[in-house]
Amino acid sequence: MNTLVIFLQLLFIIPLALGLNHPNCDLANTQDQGSTLRIFHIDSPCSPFKSSSPLSWEARVLKTLAQDQARLQYLTSLVAGRSVVPIASGRQMLQSTTYIVKAKIGTPAQSLLLAMDTSSDVAWLPCSGCVGCPSNTAFSPAKSTTFKNVSCGAPQCKQVPNPTCGSRACAFNLTYGSSSIAANLSQDTIRLAADPINAFTFGCVNKVAGGGTIPPPQGLLGLGRGPLSLMSQAQSLYKSTFSYCLPSFRSLAFSGSLRLGPTSQPVRVKYTQLLRNPRRSSLYYVNLVAIRVAKKVVDIPPASIAFNPTTGAGTIFDSGTVYTRLSKPVYEAVRNEFRKRVKPRTAVVTSLGGFDTCYSGKITVPTITFMFKGVNMTMPADNLMLHSTAGSLSCLAIASSPENVNSVVNVIASMQQQNHRVLIDVPNGRLGLARERCS
Repeated sequence: MNTLVIFLQLLFIIPLALGLNHPNCDLANTQDQGSTLRIFHIDSPCSPFKSSSPLSWEARVLKTLAQDQARLQYLTSLVAGRSVVPIASGRQMLQSTTYIVKAKIGTPAQSLLLAMDTSSDVAWLPCSGCVGCPSNTAFSPAKSTTFKNVSCGAPQCKQVPNPTCGSRACAFNLTYGSSSIAANLSQDTIRLAADPINAFTFGCVNKVAGGGTIPPPQGLLGLGRGPLSLMSQAQSLYKSTFSYCLPSFRSLAFSGSLRLGPTSQPVRVKYTQLLRNPRRSSLYYVNLVAIRVAKKVVDIPPASIAFNPTTGAGTIFDSGTVYTRLSKPVYEAVRNEFRKRVKPRTAVVTSLGGFDTCYSGKITVPTITFMFKGVNMTMPADNLMLHSTAGSLSCLAIASSPENVNSVVNVIASMQQQNHRVLIDVPNGRLGLARERCS
């Protein structure tokens, strides 16, 4: 099998002078490797989604924080073979979905870059004639000989949100952030790496309306646990198993990967139990038992990190949120211990938007470790600190959950997951973690 190219969105500083002439940006000649996809950051010189008008470092951080908040609102509203696919980050995308994968849709194949979202189910992509879609690149159903609409009587029509049947075809509406998406439920062949998935069900978007949150320009691929997610539709091929490694946002070249299926998954992985919460059944919950700052286990109210299937409380892994969000009592306890261990002790704490632990000048910071039953996830400075362009300001890239969303959900986000292999093994009910340098 061939290796698809993965673009990963660099959130901060990339020398624009490199441009698409960088030797690693030759996507046409990139070879796939089995079921592993390469990853770039969305603001990489190689990314087709990088901003044409670069923002300042402060403006980028504040914009990403706002998008993370929209995603948290989305996450808390959720109630009830092998292949390697390329991934790229998408800060401009709906719900701040951070990574995108290259997929081929239809017969003959049409290439699109779909946002990879571990907390969403149904896939959707812009179709020809879409009103309000943010990209000129769209899927053309008329050019595919294997495309068809899903009828109102099909079982899939009952599995999408807000289905309607004003005509023969099933239609539905999604609301993400302040944007509303209208789509027809459709089927066609999708190819990830070299694996064709026939009659794959997705939303063919015909209209996008609403406010400031921008949907993924070329669509979204849901990797959640629902019946219309990729993992459910391709269960016979991938056995509800996948893993991914997200490279550092500083990486200019591809290096991360999404591995689909149980074959060729890493062996040296430690596991924790994967929990299912009926209140938010699409999400990947784990049992967070403690948090350590350096060698100090932080004193946290047990109820603040407890898994509760009745209320939907708990801790999730999410590829679409950029910065980890912790419920207020958890965050404040971790932040206070972190501040105590920053050197020099005389460093003055400032703030930037939703980040309240920022420093000017050179500092040394402690590690933070998320402790799960069976495995620990230790994050060095590269996973913890944001640095301004000039390097004069750095901020702890963890924040308190906004008070206007369900604050009992702790979200372990993409920046903190970088350079870790995260393995989702649904059949065996476990989530695996291993440090892996994929930058």
